[in-house]
Amino acid sequence: MSGQKNPQLLAICAGKVKPILIRREHADQEPHRVASGIHKSAISTLSSPAFISCGKLGLDVDEQADLSVHGGIDKAIYCYPIEHYDFWKTAYPWLADQEHCFGVVGENLCVQGLMESQLWIGDLLEIGQELILRVTKPREPCYKFNAKMRSNVAAKLMMQNGLSGWYAAVVREGRVKAGDDICVKAGPRDITVAQEYQRLLKD
Repeated sequence: MSGQKNPQLLAICAGKVKPILIRREHADQEPHRVASGIHKSAISTLSSPAFISCGKLGLDVDEQADLSVHGGIDKAIYCYPIEHYDFWKTAYPWLADQEHCFGVVGENLCVQGLMESQLWIGDLLEIGQELILRVTKPREPCYKFNAKMRSNVAAKLMMQNGLSGWYAAVVREGRVKAGDDICVKAGPRDITVAQEYQRLLKD
């Protein structure tokens, strides 16, 4: 990344667990509600850069409903490149009139200048002056993402186009704010996030 600006944290998003409506595949099946923490909204932005604390299990103000999907030590934080937002705005026009899409896919950290093909599993992300994350795995979308996007093909679109983002573990707790620079420190460099995602899709 020599000669380029450092990647940057543009927004921090969090949300409380609340019901989300899951529609059945067949018309004769009744929709039902399940608990989900996928609804996130920005709580720190460039225009209002509030400090947010992050512990071993994620942002202090965030909640997750299903820890097998998002949460726990290895998936404490979900990061997503804002470069993917234009794809979602094109796929789903109801997003197009939003100036920012922060939190739209359930992410915690909205980052700029850092993509899945540039990051390796095990890389460290030093964000601001305190927080250090370790990249652990790409996100595998589930039926709740379809419900969030009001579409039965949203998860498929994420997978087919490699728009996964990545989960991270918290190596060092600390406070962060929108506008903080992100410094990438190399880990083992065995497989990139993008390559790991393709491997998962083949299994």
